[in-house]
Amino acid sequence: MPLGGAEGASWMSIGTKTSGSSWSETIIIVVEALAIAMLVRIFFYQPFNIPSGSMKETLLVGDYLFVSKLSYGYSRFSFPFSPNLFSGRILGSEPTRGDVAVFKLPRDNSTDYIKRVIGLPGDEIQMKNGQLFINGQAVPKVPAGTFTTREEGRERTIPVYEETLPNGVKYKVLDSDPDGPYDNTGVYKVPPGNYFMMGDNRDNSTDSRVQSARYGVGYVPFENFIGRAEIIFFSADVDDPDAFRWWSPWTWPFDIRWNRFFHLVR
Repeated sequence: MPLGGAEGASWMSIGTKTSGSSWSETIIIVVEALAIAMLVRIFFYQPFNIPSGSMKETLLVGDYLFVSKLSYGYSRFSFPFSPNLFSGRILGSEPTRGDVAVFKLPRDNSTDYIKRVIGLPGDEIQMKNGQLFINGQAVPKVPAGTFTTREEGRERTIPVYEETLPNGVKYKVLDSDPDGPYDNTGVYKVPPGNYFMMGDNRDNSTDSRVQSARYGVGYVPFENFIGRAEIIFFSADVDDPDAFRWWSPWTWPFDIRWNRFFHLVR
């Protein structure tokens, strides 16, 4: 009898210890998972969402994507709150013409923008009649169908063109206005250490063509780059305020753009 009682007490003791240990182990696992997630976000891949249509049709409003911080190395803008710990870049690798990149807006060094790298340091960039010129050479621009978008509750069909950069990178651009405000410009001479960024939705993009110190983007210093857009991991149709109905969970599967999941950004 005493032996049986001892066994029972031992079982109860082990059971109580296991229950307490499971809670502490769970907390440790959660803390470790959060720490790993934070390290990944800070040093490797950071999630961003697309709030505007300046990169249509490459990126749509409601796309969520991962941006690789490893691509260009690290500057103070790579870290939360942009602490002024150092200047320049560590382990820096220069952007390639045609990259879709996230950067801090130069005029405030805090707003995140995403555009395509068009001009490298020392390049001369110009728009003539809606065609892009790099160092005096026209970038090939050929018709590539149409793109249907919804603006102010109405559908609109916009001509699509494919451009091919000097390094062979191909991508689609929208040309909604054959004589848009930035379809004809002077020559932009990209300063050393800076880049010329443009949106693929050419007539609806505030980018390096807009040089205003108050409203423009201007040239983007290498230090302001955060990373290169890599892959879309989620997308919801929120172009139209009535398109994605947060208050109706049963409609979500129909509003999600399943075909854009794991779509590479090029």
